[in-house]
Amino acid sequence: MIKALLKKNSVFFFLVLAIQLRAQETDSLSQHFLMNVEIRPRFEYTSNYILPPNESMNPYFYITQRNRISMQYAREKWLIKSDLQEIHLWDQNSNASKVGSVNFYQLFFETKFKSINMRLGRQSILLDNGRLFSDAPWAQQGRSHEGLRIMKSSKNFSNDFLFLFTRKYSTEFETTYSPVASNKYKYLLLNNFSYTNNRFSLNSINVVDFLESTNSGELYTRATTGGRIEFRKKQWYYTLNSYFQFGRNAKGQDLQAYYFQPEIKLSLQKSTWRLGAEIISGSNPELSSDNSGDFDVLYGVTWKFNGNMNVFTRFPNDVNGKGLINPYLFTTISLSPKLSLRSDLHLFYTQYPLQNNLGQEMTKFLGFENDFSLKYIPVKELEINYAFSFYKSTDTMKYLPKIQDENRLSIWSYLMISYSFNAVNLKRYKN
Repeated sequence: MIKALLKKNSVFFFLVLAIQLRAQETDSLSQHFLMNVEIRPRFEYTSNYILPPNESMNPYFYITQRNRISMQYAREKWLIKSDLQEIHLWDQNSNASKVGSVNFYQLFFETKFKSINMRLGRQSILLDNGRLFSDAPWAQQGRSHEGLRIMKSSKNFSNDFLFLFTRKYSTEFETTYSPVASNKYKYLLLNNFSYTNNRFSLNSINVVDFLESTNSGELYTRATTGGRIEFRKKQWYYTLNSYFQFGRNAKGQDLQAYYFQPEIKLSLQKSTWRLGAEIISGSNPELSSDNSGDFDVLYGVTWKFNGNMNVFTRFPNDVNGKGLINPYLFTTISLSPKLSLRSDLHLFYTQYPLQNNLGQEMTKFLGFENDFSLKYIPVKELEINYAFSFYKSTDTMKYLPKIQDENRLSIWSYLMISYSFNAVNLKRYKN
């Protein structure tokens, strides 16, 4: 009888203890300090096309490694976050490694006042699907911005307002590996609104950026407005992304440009299929030199939409201002709970034809790219990615700056290993 009583009491004691600990975790957390360490080496090989940091068309092998220490100290009404990263580079032209960059990817202070959060400092910005604003997670340096972000959200709605700026950054390290050096604006104002329910989503982005002329230093104002709608019904998904861009670009030209992306997705038990297209407007040859139809994809990522090889990533330079039409088919197959295979197929066309040295119009078809990738996650802290991509050119590509020999395949391959773990995770609860 005594044993039975002790057994019941022990069960009761552990039950009460578990409830108390759970209550502490959900209701009484007063301070939290978290430090995460990430080590991410990547081995890359390119042939017959240019991908930074290499500057030649010859076969090129190089290694980059990102070492990042992320720290966050949170209280009930505020938090401080910092992501210090060091990027190392080894290439075939160097006998020893060199530091590509030492920088803060993020360094900000955030406070909460009622239902509004305010974040001040250097911060990553990912809006919607990342087409116009992305934190560029694949890039070793990532992408971040400096300024103020005001965030308000509820069950179905969210609204962000941002004021961003750039300043003169250090040139001690390679700008290729700076998280802020690629930002082209002097000042930027942005509003992002989203609504979502079980079957329908709407996201709207409105941007005004002030661009400094490279010649006179004068500020030109450019605006981008539009958004994306999504519909979901069982295993089917439909979306349309569209934007209009107007004002003046950095050259001082009057700008009227547009972007469209329709897509349909089918999700099956072990695979997903995405069929869509991107239309990025260019300049009609009949336009005067004071006008432009070149759409700028702002501060999003291009590999996610226009191919892993980044053959077309700088608009309008990489298409010589002729616009880009990119039909695509993405397929992802789950081979096991830890292993997945993906294939991305792209066709590339210019909106307006390029001309050869005799002034004759070339075909609009630029070629096709196929990207194959494997993702393996053996344990929670470790992720291994391997990819192989090739681009088959047409004769038109000889008049664009990325491909040397349009009769040969352009190749890119990489192996990336990411190991991330929490080195410190301290919590303090209220008494």
